[in-house]
Amino acid sequence: MKTVAETMDDLDIIRQILDGKVNAFEFLLERYQEHVVKIVKKHIPYNQIEEVTHDVFIRSYQSLPTFKNTSDFKHWLSSIAVRTCYDFWRKQYRERELPLSSLPEKQQHWLEATVSMEAHQAFSEAEDIQETRELLDWALTQLSPEDRMVIELVYLEEYSGKEAAKLLGWSVANVKVRSFRARKKLEKILQGKSSIIGGK
Repeated sequence: MKTVAETMDDLDIIRQILDGKVNAFEFLLERYQEHVVKIVKKHIPYNQIEEVTHDVFIRSYQSLPTFKNTSDFKHWLSSIAVRTCYDFWRKQYRERELPLSSLPEKQQHWLEATVSMEAHQAFSEAEDIQETRELLDWALTQLSPEDRMVIELVYLEEYSGKEAAKLLGWSVANVKVRSFRARKKLEKILQGKSSIIGGK
């Protein structure tokens, strides 16, 4: 049997929160926590996931008065999650404290497709696949926060230009131009690093 919260749609819950029933926000948290964690895990080092996820829900709660009833709440929340991840990397970029983390297998495959055949051969000869994972993560940290996020969304997660634009709050044209330039920058970084590995 469904609980009262489960039978309520997002707009009803939001209206309750805005009417002063702040505890109703727990219903949204329970409903979308897993969804937000999935987004954050794709962009943030493992040991920071919990903190960044917490920040996403704080921001969403604070921004509820700006939520438009004509919008899809899940998509609206996804945009906040992506932008919170973006802000995380902006902070790391400023402080130059760039942690390494393991990357999903999908990102490894993209790495192999991105670099040249010569670079790919050098990577394949690495003794530990973890080195390859950390290399891609290191390369991403060499990019600006904007370039990193657009690379992850467009090439690693395969969002369309329009979808990425909505999540980032950019124009489609800006996403297309920046993603192209960012990919070229990343290729150059990876190829330069792979030549060092290959020369060992």
